[in-house]
Amino acid sequence: MSTIRSAAASLTLGLGALHGQYAAPPDVYTVVQVNSMMGTSATMTVYRDGSRAIVDNSANGTPVRSYYDLVSKKTVSWNPRDSSTGCSNGTFGGSWGDPFEASTEVTKELAQKHAAPVGAETVNGFATKVYELDVDGGGKARAWVDTKYGLTVKLQMAQSTILEVKQAAFARPAASIFAIPPSCAAALAAPTPPTEAERIAAETGGNPEEFLNAVTSQSSPNSCTVLFRVVHAGSMQPIAGGFQLAIDTAYDIDHPPHYVTGVSPEGHLTYSGGGITEVTAQLQQGAYRIDNAPKSFYLDLGFGRGGESSALIHRQCFGPQTMLLLVVKNHQKLSDGADWLWVKSGKYAR
Repeated sequence: MSTIRSAAASLTLGLGALHGQYAAPPDVYTVVQVNSMMGTSATMTVYRDGSRAIVDNSANGTPVRSYYDLVSKKTVSWNPRDSSTGCSNGTFGGSWGDPFEASTEVTKELAQKHAAPVGAETVNGFATKVYELDVDGGGKARAWVDTKYGLTVKLQMAQSTILEVKQAAFARPAASIFAIPPSCAAALAAPTPPTEAERIAAETGGNPEEFLNAVTSQSSPNSCTVLFRVVHAGSMQPIAGGFQLAIDTAYDIDHPPHYVTGVSPEGHLTYSGGGITEVTAQLQQGAYRIDNAPKSFYLDLGFGRGGESSALIHRQCFGPQTMLLLVVKNHQKLSDGADWLWVKSGKYAR
């Protein structure tokens, strides 16, 4: 299986078109292909009608139908045999499974690797030109390329077929193909959530490249002084008080401690567990300074009845002193959203 995968990668990665011009790829079609690049054959049927597409995939023995909105870049998937099992939705970028787009990449690589034309054949009703090239590790790969659109009709490595288009039709698919179960349709109609970069730009009013997620980033090897502040999303104005802050600088990633935060009827927080210590009294104009910050440390901040936000922070040092921010949308209701951000550069870095 690894030999097949490496051959496929050799033939399909990196991919200027072959000499000669192809017609513009169609945006209305039905294409059925069998793909064995991962060792197990799977049949995939792609239906496209302009700005929408359906991909049926039989991989792993479980049928999956995916709807793609090519304008909004939203997608939703479900089991076409039993939609009651639910659906998954999301967004996509780049390739979504368009066989003509994938074929463009193949023909580019064939040109770059100087694939030799070795004949012409009709394959599954397609008039094709056959190209051959040597692959790493010995052996040869062959590609049968449709003469009209440049569609890769067949790929073969060492006599093993790893991709083959079994049939194609260029009439508009039936409208019923694009029907979506009601629960999935609701998910598809929901507003697209912003990307992390879009969210950071909206919260900070600046360039998201100037900030870094303090929770998901990897720790830097160098140490520095960390200055921590809480700010309002949008205005980026500091919040100098009205919150409590606790820290555990001895957090052990291999043996995570258990923390308990209590809150009194008046909204006062108490902290226990691990090495966590309240440092609210050490705040200076709302800022807390951590000299020689450890590789990872735990912060817990609470606005009493307004809510609590905590995170394991992974150190980043963009200078001798680096700014760490908790950007909150509503300090009276932290559940509205908050982000722990390192400031890499720009006006908020000081």
